[in-house]
This record gives sequence, structure tokens and C-alpha cells, in this order.
Amino acid sequence: MRHLSFTSRRIGVIAVGLALAGGAVACGPKSGDDAKSGSDGKPKQGGTLYVLNNQAQEDFDPARLYTSGGGNVPSLVYRTLTTRNRADGAAGSKVVPDLATTTGEPSKDATVWTYHLKDGLKYEDGSPITTADIKYDIERSFAPELSGGAPYLRDWLEGAADYQGPYKDPKGLSAIETPDAKTIVFHLNKPEGEFPLLATQTSFAPVPKAKDTGTKYAAHPVSSGPYKVISNENNGEHIVLKRNPNWSAATDDQRKAYPDTIDVQSGLDQAVINQRLSAGVGKDADAVTTDTNLGPAELAKVTGDKNLAKRVGTGHFGYTDYIAFNPKVKPFDNIKVREAIAYAVNRTTVINAQGGSSLNEPATTFLPAQASFGYTPYDPFPAGKTGDPAKAKELLKEAGYPNGLTVSLTHDVTKGDEQGPEVATAVQEALKAAGITVKLDGQEHAAFSDKIHTLKTEPGFFLTGWGADWPSGGPFLGPIFDGRQIVDNGANFNNAQLDDASVNSEIDAINKITDLKAAAVRWGALDKKIGEQALTVPLWHPVYKRLFGKNIKNVVISDWTGVLDISQVAVK
Repeated sequence: MRHLSFTSRRIGVIAVGLALAGGAVACGPKSGDDAKSGSDGKPKQGGTLYVLNNQAQEDFDPARLYTSGGGNVPSLVYRTLTTRNRADGAAGSKVVPDLATTTGEPSKDATVWTYHLKDGLKYEDGSPITTADIKYDIERSFAPELSGGAPYLRDWLEGAADYQGPYKDPKGLSAIETPDAKTIVFHLNKPEGEFPLLATQTSFAPVPKAKDTGTKYAAHPVSSGPYKVISNENNGEHIVLKRNPNWSAATDDQRKAYPDTIDVQSGLDQAVINQRLSAGVGKDADAVTTDTNLGPAELAKVTGDKNLAKRVGTGHFGYTDYIAFNPKVKPFDNIKVREAIAYAVNRTTVINAQGGSSLNEPATTFLPAQASFGYTPYDPFPAGKTGDPAKAKELLKEAGYPNGLTVSLTHDVTKGDEQGPEVATAVQEALKAAGITVKLDGQEHAAFSDKIHTLKTEPGFFLTGWGADWPSGGPFLGPIFDGRQIVDNGANFNNAQLDDASVNSEIDAINKITDLKAAAVRWGALDKKIGEQALTVPLWHPVYKRLFGKNIKNVVISDWTGVLDISQVAVK
């Protein structure tokens, strides 16, 4: 799950590698060859790449990182069973083998998945990587003292729900078998056709048990990737990576590993990052950012400068900002009221409030507008770019509110947040034209998050957003609309509290499909079916615009993360 805060909205996605429409693909700068190659047409090895980031790379332990094999710092050190294809745009949303020879061999209706390791895999010290090491890191990810990673395996693996990790239970997980050093078998308690996508998570990286130092492992991890950690200061604030001499490109066709050194500096102000990248003085000419967007004013300035405009990468990550309804709260139990609001919303003014059309694309579907998610164009309540207040008034009359009504919209009070006061005010103004008076209920960030994700306090009408852990409809529609994922005591994301047997059964049926393209078609159809119930009003999908230094070559930005892939970058 990726639920963006104000900071992470501007920077794109969470720092570990998180970070968009209608068939459009993410791409590098329009300058093409100038940005992608050296003076003789080819990127060259050598030099130091500087990464200037806002958020620190905290808890640099594969068991603790919440990542989907993105193109950022963790994947330079930790290889996983599978990874994403390191390519621009839509091609980068595909899953490919990494340590494994294939993306996985399913059996028993996708409840058993088998992987075999490639030959010649080694750690930084030259010792061989084994499947027992991968099993061990997965088990570490269950340890309470190493919390923070993705939660899926606790739900998916047989008998794993109460497992507390190898420090408390050294017997390990019986659901993971390693019959030999190169074979690993996973037994699931339900069909999961998207298991190869899950296997991109860093919990599927190998950790040799003999080198495990528990909570101190992040400071000196054992590398399986092209770079090893030389230093890690202040829990990820400054990380320096050097080449791993025992990494072999013959076993890794995804990471280019051009620079000799990668120097990651975090905790920097976002305005300072953009200023340094813009100026490109000294080392900053060899620098990139993986987490800092250009804001509206910065983008306008950059766009007006041809040389700077050539150094802007555009990324699309699977994320949707939307209005959520809780039908348990009146008057939102009446579908006509929800439909009226859907017609009344003016997406143009909402998007302008969030920075304009260069940084946001209008959304009428809950699924992001990318084929890998199953995007199927539809608009159940077509109101055009600026809304249809007349149609909204007609629906309100049918709902029993001929003279309009008054409602409360809950939002974050943080200025600039995608769920903040600017967007809330734009919604308020649009609904006013339809005869709906909106009272704004602003909440401090932490209180806002607690309120909208707790069943007992969840309001009827509020702003929120959702991003997927991998490019598929599964991690988008499942957590938000599967009735069995309603959480009574804890963080609940099924805001509509939808528990529809037909929706639940269709989710189960799609999860059995191992052909991801075929599954995508079904996710798209399910999105349309749910969308017609007016449980949400999709508003926009964000676009990420990021500067990179003058000497940066080989810019690759995939639709998986939407951020520049530093495993592909050269500085010479």
C-alpha cells in the first residue's frame, strides 16, 4: 500500500523506491539521444553519481524496506528473485527474473510457486548465494524488531499469520522449502497469480544467516547487487556505495552499474535540491534526485529555459487521488447523492488547486490509466472537464433534496497536500454551484489519517488517495473494495465498507490467473463495475517532473516507479 503524505506527494513515492495515463508512457526528456548517451553515443563506466534526496534512506535492511524492486538505492545492493524490467514507460511495468531463472513456476492453481537460482551468483565476499539465504531474509521480515516491510507474506504463506521470525522461532516457516541450494518453493494458503510481482520486494533478497547482525544489519549489509555499502551515516542520511567486485553482469541483465561510486545525500530541502540541480555547478552536474518533484512555479521557470527543459524527466506512477464516501453515514447512503457529487465536481479547478495539468492528469477511473493495471476507459458520470451542476441538481431532487443539502468534507489542513485545504476548497466551490453547501472539516495530518482509517470515526465524505505496490489492479482494488479486508480494529482502507459477494468472488477468480495480461482485462472490468456504484469520485493521477544534472546520461523512467532509475544512469 502506498498512501502519500504531503512530503511524499511532492517527492513522488516513499523513499525506499516508491516513488501515469491513458496509454501514455513515462519517458525521459524530449532531448532523446542528448540525454541518453555519451559524446560517442554510448554511456561510459566510471565516475561518481551523486543522489540528492529529501528523505533519508532509513532502515537500509531488506527485511524492513517497503519496496517493489524499484530503480533506487536498495536495488543496487539487494537483488531479489524477480525484479522489474529496467525500461522506459510501459515496458518498465513488466516483471522479469533477477536472481531466479524465470519469474516463477506455478502449480496447484497458483498456490505453489517454485524458483531456481541462476548459476554463478555471489555475495560481495565471493561466497555463493543460496535459496536458504532468501528463505532466511523472508523469515527475518516477520521479526517484530525488523518491522516495516510489506505485509503480504504474512497473509499469503501457509501457517505464517502468527510467525515471529527466526530470532524467536529458529525452526522457520514450513511454507517455504529449499530442497537444494538453488531451489525454493513457496506454499500459499490461496491462489495468487501475482506472486512474481510480490517476489520483487526486498524481503526476497538473500541474507546469509552467519552475517546477520539483527537490527544493526543496515549499517553493513552483505551485497548481492552491483554495489556494496561503504558507509551508512545517521540511519541512511548519507550512504556511499562502491562497486561490488563479485557482482557479474553475466548474471544480471537489468542493472547497468556505470558509475564507480554512488553517493546518496539525504535530508536536503526540496527547493535546495532543485536549485542545485538547475545550476549544475561542480559535483551537482553529476547529480540526480529520486524523490523531489518540481513544483508549479519551478516547473514554469524550467519550461521557459530550453537547456533546463532538456533535463526534466517525466514519470507516471500508479496512484489515484479521489473523494471517498462512507455509505454508512447519511446522506451518503443514498447513491443519488453520491452520483450528484460525482457530476458536480469540477476536475479542472481541483487540478489547478493541486499545481495544474502539467503535474496532474484528470481521472474518471479508479485504476490508474496504464495498461498493466487493467485500465479500461470509462466515465459512469460524464460531467466534462468542469462538472455538470444541472445534472447534479436533478439527481439531488430525485434523492429527496430539491432545495439542496449541507454536508461536511474532511481533509488534511497541511497546505499543498493532495488532500489539503486548496483541493477541499475547490471541491467546496464546485458543489456550491449544484446547491450543495460544503462545510470544511480540516484535521491535522496525524489526526486526519487516524480519523479516515478507523471504522468508528470514519466520516462520510473525505479526500484520500491510493497507490499500488506493483503495477496491477490487484493491490489497487483488493485493499479498497474487498469486503474481507475491512479492518475493525486497525487501519482500514475499504472506506466504503463494501462487502459485495460478487466483487469478492471476482477478486478471488482473478487472483488465480497467472497470465498477467489476461488478469489485467478482468481487473479493468471489475473497476468499471465498482465505479458505477459511486463509492468514490476519482479526481486525478499525479505526474512527476524531476531535474537531473548536466552530465547525466541514459535516463530511464518506468511506469513501475515513475522515478529516474539510478541503476541505468551514467555520468560519463
